[in-house]
Amino acid sequence: MRGLLQFTLDLFTLDTPAPSPTQPGSTEAAASLAQVLTPVSYRHPEATRELMLCGVHVAYAFRRGKRRTIGFSVGAEGLAVSAPKWVPLYEVDRAVHEKSDWILRKLQETRERQGRIEATRIDWRDGAQLPYLGRPLTLALDPGHHFRGAGSQLVGEPGQERLLLGLPRQAAPEQIRDAAQAWLMRQAKPLFTQRLDHFAPQLNVRWTKLALSSAATRWGSAKSDGSIRLHWRLIHFGQDVIDYVVVHELSHLRVMDHSPRFWDTVGAVVPNYAELRGQLKDLPIPSW
Repeated sequence: MRGLLQFTLDLFTLDTPAPSPTQPGSTEAAASLAQVLTPVSYRHPEATRELMLCGVHVAYAFRRGKRRTIGFSVGAEGLAVSAPKWVPLYEVDRAVHEKSDWILRKLQETRERQGRIEATRIDWRDGAQLPYLGRPLTLALDPGHHFRGAGSQLVGEPGQERLLLGLPRQAAPEQIRDAAQAWLMRQAKPLFTQRLDHFAPQLNVRWTKLALSSAATRWGSAKSDGSIRLHWRLIHFGQDVIDYVVVHELSHLRVMDHSPRFWDTVGAVVPNYAELRGQLKDLPIPSW
């Protein structure tokens, strides 16, 4: 059965290796896990099948597709399972049960992460804060537009920076959000371009085009023609995390998969990529 399974949980939509074989006492561990999970129910909004896994109710989205393995994907919405057309449903359910420890752990981790994200939801008003390059940035409405910038301007020392927005005091939250987003996107593209130019020679690759992305599930992507897409909200993170994503995508211009050779390519330029990859997953960024 193991040969049929494939697991996915990554902001790059990478294939995450399956956990090590179950150790003795895993039944007790699973029961203990079920006891601490609250609430003990997970439902994907497009759920079509449901099971009890170690006392936890899991309703998952099930899809058939042109694939050779059973695949699991855990995201903010819950568990999704894909299977080849020829695999009977009882085998799909058995596969879900066999990997219940992994599924429950990832569901809980994802729910906790979503909770942290919700806790950082921005109240779009004068004085609101959001992260910029890993540092706090305070929004300040300036109705008189007493600054040189076209619509907005950054002032202050790092760590105490303010973004002046030329908006009236009664500006709607949506206006403040849109003005802040426009400024962040204007900062993102030249910064990403500079980092691509910096790292491309180190990897002996040539990129051809950069586009900013707003994808729901990916921080970046690369095509064999040299075109790169990077999510504009990477600008929330510190420079080292941004550099990791840039190197990750440039490395795809040499290795278009996530094989050991690919990670060796990334590690040759960013030796601590595993730590930075973890930060990309775990650091909460504002919910817009």
